[in-house]
Amino acid sequence: MPMMERSFLGLGTHGFHLVAYTEWGVSANERVVVCVHGLTRSGRDFDWIAEALESDFRVACPDLPGAGRSHWLAQAAEYGFARYLSDLAALIARLGVDTVDVIGTSLGGVLGMMLAAQPNTPIRRLVLNDIGAFVPKAGVQRISGEVGSERAFASIEALEAHLRVALGPSGPLTEAQWRHLAEHGSRFDAATSTWQLNYDPKLAHPLREGEQADFDLWSVWERVGCPVLVLRGAESDLLLKETAEEMLTRGPEAELIEFPGIGHAPMLMDSLQIEAVRTWLLA
Repeated sequence: MPMMERSFLGLGTHGFHLVAYTEWGVSANERVVVCVHGLTRSGRDFDWIAEALESDFRVACPDLPGAGRSHWLAQAAEYGFARYLSDLAALIARLGVDTVDVIGTSLGGVLGMMLAAQPNTPIRRLVLNDIGAFVPKAGVQRISGEVGSERAFASIEALEAHLRVALGPSGPLTEAQWRHLAEHGSRFDAATSTWQLNYDPKLAHPLREGEQADFDLWSVWERVGCPVLVLRGAESDLLLKETAEEMLTRGPEAELIEFPGIGHAPMLMDSLQIEAVRTWLLA
């Protein structure tokens, strides 16, 4: 089945906002995977893995508010876990199934954990891509420093060159994959005739307004009741090796797969990464 672009309206404190998502696979398939991206990324990051999964699953890849094709929120303070979780719950309801599997990268994994920790959760299986129950202060500060600075580029090629540096730790990608990330991670500003990264700079507000400290989610992790696959880039500064290993000894039933030579976060575009996730979901 061809990829379809869909959307729905989420409701925030300042009115409705559009949440865009792509859908892959047969709409009658009750086995559903929801793929949730990182803070400044978009659902189109998952095109490769969604295409690989669509023969067995229906796959939905939302753009969180402030990113991709979804609306930017009116007030910076609206960005946060409550808004994201509410919109993901609305998406799951819209998909019309009782249970879903979640693949979450970075922020998307945090949201997946939070959903899976709720009473009566619809989450059946959870894949955490390079995020876990504890993020050290240094990692939080690095992300905070990178998000929200408005950059303008003279061409999409210049923007792609920036992404190749910024996302370099994610591992080697093909020329087509880099161009895909540039095309779906950019917007053209006609007023200035420049290309800009396609997310709301106000996304950085919660990070910068809050205390720059370790991010401790152990209490959330220990309430997760579904099986979890933890993916880790072996060079990651957000999911430390000791955190990943401790996650196997407490909380839900979990497995760990590490990808050598990769930092934060694996892009899940590589065939070996995709097959590891697909095999685990189908087990």
